[in-house]
Amino acid sequence: MILVKKYDEPQINMKEIFRYMGCKEATEDVFALCNECLAEIKGKLTYKVCYDSFDIDVCQDSVNLGFVTFDSNGLSANLKDCHKAFIFAATIGLEIDRLISKYSRLSPSKALCFQAIGAERIESLCNIFNDEITANCQDQGLYTRPRFSPGYGDLSLNLQRNIFTVLDCPRKIGLSLNESLLMSPSKSVTAIIGVSKTPKSCSTISCIDCTKNDCQYRRER
Repeated sequence: MILVKKYDEPQINMKEIFRYMGCKEATEDVFALCNECLAEIKGKLTYKVCYDSFDIDVCQDSVNLGFVTFDSNGLSANLKDCHKAFIFAATIGLEIDRLISKYSRLSPSKALCFQAIGAERIESLCNIFNDEITANCQDQGLYTRPRFSPGYGDLSLNLQRNIFTVLDCPRKIGLSLNESLLMSPSKSVTAIIGVSKTPKSCSTISCIDCTKNDCQYRRER
């Protein structure tokens, strides 16, 4: 059964906003700009998630998610020994897109800041949902894997179509997908969280694993 959850505004992580802006050291001007943009966006975002759980079957190079089978070595490694997975879609709404579009004409620096705020906000929403799923599973003696999204590694973005269909994203949370597989609102995420009866330290696509050391968005170790 598809479930929908709405959340209050997650706590803001300024360090992450600066990272998404490409600022290794935030100046007073950058702080002021971020605070101005945060004040403008306050109360205008909506934090929504729709999700369902599925029994899955994991092979060496493919995964049967219960509603579709996809080839992916990365996803297979992430979900190894998992018997179930939560599939979810999350969005913070269209207002951030409107502001990015508005300020792309009026103030590129503000447009960049709103892009960064949107990225931080949707990741914060996903983290809250992910933590809830993990806590609920732990209560049942189960363990979760790090979330894995279409487009990570060798997992095709085409999986988006199947996720949107099975979760009924347009009706449930107002999230749509165009022919180019781009989501609207743009600050949205779909992902898979594996569930296992045993804990496992698994390698995921992250800043720690990535060899691109010169990436401006790289998180510190």
